[in-house]
Amino acid sequence: MIDKLQFISNQTNDLNHLESIKIALDAGCRWIQLRMKDQPFETVLATAVDAKHICDNYYAKLIINDFPFIAKEIDAYGLHLGLNDMQIAHARKIVGKKMVIGGTANTLENILARIKEGADYVGLGPFRFTCTKQNLSPVLGIEGYRNLVESLKNLKHTIPLIAIGGIKQEDIPEILETGMYGVAISGSIINAANPKNMVYKINKVLC
Repeated sequence: MIDKLQFISNQTNDLNHLESIKIALDAGCRWIQLRMKDQPFETVLATAVDAKHICDNYYAKLIINDFPFIAKEIDAYGLHLGLNDMQIAHARKIVGKKMVIGGTANTLENILARIKEGADYVGLGPFRFTCTKQNLSPVLGIEGYRNLVESLKNLKHTIPLIAIGGIKQEDIPEILETGMYGVAISGSIINAANPKNMVYKINKVLC
Protein backbone atom coordinates (compact mmCIF):
# COMPACT_ATOMS: atom_id res chain seq x y z
CA MET A 1 0.00 0.00 0.00
CA ILE A 2 1.44 3.35 -1.09
CA ASP A 3 0.23 6.27 1.04
CA LYS A 4 -1.06 9.35 -0.75
CA LEU A 5 0.58 11.70 1.76
CA GLN A 6 4.30 11.18 2.25
CA PHE A 7 6.43 13.24 4.61
CA ILE A 8 10.10 13.87 3.82
CA SER A 9 12.31 14.54 6.85
CA ASN A 10 14.17 17.81 6.93
CA GLN A 11 16.88 19.53 8.93
CA THR A 12 16.84 23.28 9.51
CA ASN A 13 18.61 25.69 11.84
CA ASP A 14 15.89 25.01 14.41
CA LEU A 15 15.09 21.31 13.82
CA ASN A 16 16.94 18.06 13.26
CA HIS A 17 15.58 15.13 11.22
CA LEU A 18 14.09 13.30 14.19
CA GLU A 19 12.36 16.44 15.46
CA SER A 20 10.85 17.08 12.02
CA ILE A 21 9.63 13.46 11.93
CA LYS A 22 8.05 13.82 15.38
CA ILE A 23 6.17 16.94 14.24
CA ALA A 24 4.86 15.10 11.17
CA LEU A 25 3.79 12.06 13.20
CA ASP A 26 2.05 14.18 15.83
CA ALA A 27 0.28 15.97 12.97
CA GLY A 28 -1.04 12.69 11.57
CA CYS A 29 1.44 11.64 8.85
CA ARG A 30 1.94 7.89 8.68
CA TRP A 31 4.41 7.59 5.77
CA ILE A 32 7.78 8.99 6.79
CA GLN A 33 10.86 9.15 4.58
CA LEU A 34 14.18 9.69 6.33
CA ARG A 35 16.22 11.65 3.81
CA MET A 36 19.78 12.38 4.96
CA LYS A 37 21.93 13.15 1.95
CA ASP A 38 25.73 13.44 2.14
CA GLN A 39 25.87 12.10 5.70
CA PRO A 40 28.20 9.35 7.00
CA PHE A 41 26.73 5.84 7.06
CA GLU A 42 27.06 5.60 10.86
CA THR A 43 25.22 8.90 11.38
CA VAL A 44 22.36 7.85 9.12
CA LEU A 45 22.16 4.42 10.75
CA ALA A 46 21.96 5.87 14.27
CA THR A 47 19.23 8.30 13.20
CA ALA A 48 17.37 5.56 11.30
CA VAL A 49 17.31 3.31 14.39
CA ASP A 50 15.74 6.13 16.42
CA ALA A 51 13.35 7.04 13.60
CA LYS A 52 12.19 3.42 13.31
CA HIS A 53 11.49 3.29 17.04
CA ILE A 54 9.50 6.53 16.91
CA CYS A 55 7.55 5.46 13.79
CA ASP A 56 6.72 2.08 15.32
CA ASN A 57 5.17 3.85 18.30
CA TYR A 58 2.86 5.69 15.88
CA TYR A 59 2.22 2.61 13.70
CA ALA A 60 3.78 4.58 10.85
CA LYS A 61 5.77 3.37 7.82
CA LEU A 62 9.43 4.39 7.68
CA ILE A 63 11.12 4.74 4.30
CA ILE A 64 14.91 5.13 4.09
CA ASN A 65 16.30 7.31 1.32
CA ASP A 66 19.45 6.14 -0.49
CA PHE A 67 20.79 3.58 2.06
CA PRO A 68 19.58 0.04 1.23
CA PHE A 69 21.81 -1.66 3.80
CA ILE A 70 20.37 0.58 6.52
CA ALA A 71 16.82 -0.06 5.30
CA LYS A 72 17.46 -3.79 5.63
CA GLU A 73 19.29 -3.48 8.96
CA ILE A 74 16.43 -1.70 10.71
CA ASP A 75 13.65 -3.57 8.86
CA ALA A 76 12.23 -0.40 7.30
CA TYR A 77 8.94 -0.50 5.41
CA GLY A 78 10.59 0.86 2.29
CA LEU A 79 13.54 2.32 0.43
CA HIS A 80 13.59 5.36 -1.86
CA LEU A 81 16.29 5.83 -4.50
CA GLY A 82 17.15 9.06 -6.30
CA LEU A 83 18.22 9.31 -9.94
CA ASN A 84 21.89 9.19 -8.95
CA ASP A 85 21.55 6.52 -6.27
CA MET A 86 21.99 2.76 -6.56
CA GLN A 87 19.94 1.01 -9.26
CA ILE A 88 16.68 -0.51 -8.03
CA ALA A 89 17.58 -4.01 -9.28
CA HIS A 90 20.78 -3.96 -7.24
CA ALA A 91 19.02 -2.58 -4.16
CA ARG A 92 16.32 -5.24 -4.47
CA LYS A 93 18.98 -7.94 -4.04
CA ILE A 94 20.02 -6.28 -0.79
CA VAL A 95 16.62 -5.57 0.79
CA GLY A 96 14.68 -8.55 -0.58
CA LYS A 97 11.44 -8.90 -2.51
CA LYS A 98 8.98 -7.70 0.14
CA MET A 99 10.31 -4.21 0.83
CA VAL A 100 8.61 -1.34 -1.00
CA ILE A 101 11.03 0.53 -3.29
CA GLY A 102 10.31 3.92 -4.79
CA GLY A 103 12.38 5.88 -7.28
CA THR A 104 12.74 9.51 -8.28
CA ALA A 105 11.91 10.69 -11.82
CA ASN A 106 11.86 13.96 -13.73
CA THR A 107 11.08 12.86 -17.30
CA LEU A 108 8.98 10.25 -19.12
CA GLU A 109 12.19 8.31 -19.82
CA ASN A 110 12.95 8.32 -16.08
CA ILE A 111 9.47 7.01 -15.23
CA LEU A 112 9.63 4.23 -17.82
CA ALA A 113 13.07 3.24 -16.54
CA ARG A 114 11.73 3.10 -12.98
CA ILE A 115 8.83 0.92 -14.09
CA LYS A 116 11.20 -1.41 -15.94
CA GLU A 117 13.44 -1.60 -12.88
CA GLY A 118 10.48 -2.73 -10.79
CA ALA A 119 9.74 0.37 -8.70
CA ASP A 120 6.56 0.25 -6.59
CA TYR A 121 5.98 3.99 -6.94
CA VAL A 122 7.65 7.03 -8.49
CA GLY A 123 8.41 10.37 -6.84
CA LEU A 124 7.95 12.82 -9.71
CA GLY A 125 9.29 16.34 -9.48
CA PRO A 126 10.17 18.92 -8.65
CA PHE A 127 6.78 20.61 -8.83
CA ARG A 128 8.40 24.00 -8.16
CA PHE A 129 11.73 25.29 -6.91
CA THR A 130 12.66 24.04 -3.44
CA CYS A 131 15.72 24.81 -1.35
CA THR A 132 15.52 21.46 0.49
CA LYS A 133 17.19 19.65 -2.40
CA GLN A 134 20.57 20.24 -4.04
CA ASN A 135 21.17 19.86 -7.81
CA LEU A 136 17.50 20.33 -8.62
CA SER A 137 16.12 18.81 -11.84
CA PRO A 138 14.02 21.00 -14.21
CA VAL A 139 10.79 22.19 -12.58
CA LEU A 140 7.69 20.39 -13.93
CA GLY A 141 4.69 22.38 -12.69
CA ILE A 142 1.07 21.48 -13.39
CA GLU A 143 1.53 21.24 -17.16
CA GLY A 144 4.52 18.96 -16.76
CA TYR A 145 2.52 16.60 -14.56
CA ARG A 146 -0.45 16.67 -16.91
CA ASN A 147 1.69 15.86 -19.95
CA LEU A 148 3.59 13.06 -18.23
CA VAL A 149 0.44 11.42 -16.84
CA GLU A 150 -1.16 11.58 -20.28
CA SER A 151 1.92 10.13 -21.98
CA LEU A 152 2.04 7.29 -19.47
CA LYS A 153 -1.66 6.57 -20.02
CA ASN A 154 -1.17 6.46 -23.81
CA LEU A 155 1.62 3.93 -23.30
CA LYS A 156 -0.73 1.80 -21.15
CA HIS A 157 1.52 2.08 -18.10
CA THR A 158 0.25 2.53 -14.55
CA ILE A 159 2.29 3.26 -11.43
CA PRO A 160 1.54 5.51 -8.43
CA LEU A 161 3.05 8.92 -9.15
CA ILE A 162 3.87 11.06 -6.11
CA ALA A 163 4.27 14.80 -6.69
CA ILE A 164 7.24 16.31 -4.85
CA GLY A 165 9.10 19.60 -4.60
CA GLY A 166 7.89 22.77 -2.90
CA ILE A 167 4.24 21.67 -2.74
CA LYS A 168 1.79 23.76 -0.71
CA GLN A 169 -1.63 22.76 0.54
CA GLU A 170 -3.40 24.95 -2.01
CA ASP A 171 -1.55 23.23 -4.89
CA ILE A 172 -2.92 19.77 -4.13
CA PRO A 173 -6.40 19.87 -5.76
CA GLU A 174 -4.92 20.99 -9.10
CA ILE A 175 -2.10 18.42 -8.83
CA LEU A 176 -4.62 15.61 -8.27
CA GLU A 177 -6.68 16.78 -11.25
CA THR A 178 -3.71 15.95 -13.50
CA GLY A 179 -3.99 12.29 -12.47
CA MET A 180 -1.14 12.25 -9.93
CA TYR A 181 -1.63 9.68 -7.16
CA GLY A 182 -0.40 11.65 -4.15
CA VAL A 183 2.04 14.20 -2.75
CA ALA A 184 5.27 14.26 -0.77
CA ILE A 185 5.64 17.25 1.52
CA SER A 186 8.17 18.57 4.01
CA GLY A 187 8.36 22.31 4.66
CA SER A 188 4.64 23.01 4.36
CA ILE A 189 4.01 20.72 7.33
CA ILE A 190 6.90 21.50 9.67
CA ASN A 191 6.61 25.26 9.03
CA ALA A 192 2.82 25.36 9.48
CA ALA A 193 1.43 27.35 12.42
CA ASN A 194 -0.70 24.27 13.17
CA PRO A 195 0.80 21.13 11.55
CA LYS A 196 -2.09 18.90 12.70
CA ASN A 197 -4.63 21.21 11.05
CA MET A 198 -2.48 21.33 7.91
CA VAL A 199 -2.30 17.52 7.64
CA TYR A 200 -6.05 17.25 8.27
CA LYS A 201 -6.77 19.64 5.38
CA ILE A 202 -4.34 17.81 3.07
CA ASN A 203 -5.79 14.38 3.87
CA LYS A 204 -9.31 15.70 3.30
CA VAL A 205 -8.33 16.61 -0.27
CA LEU A 206 -6.40 13.38 -0.88
CA CYS A 207 -9.14 11.01 0.31
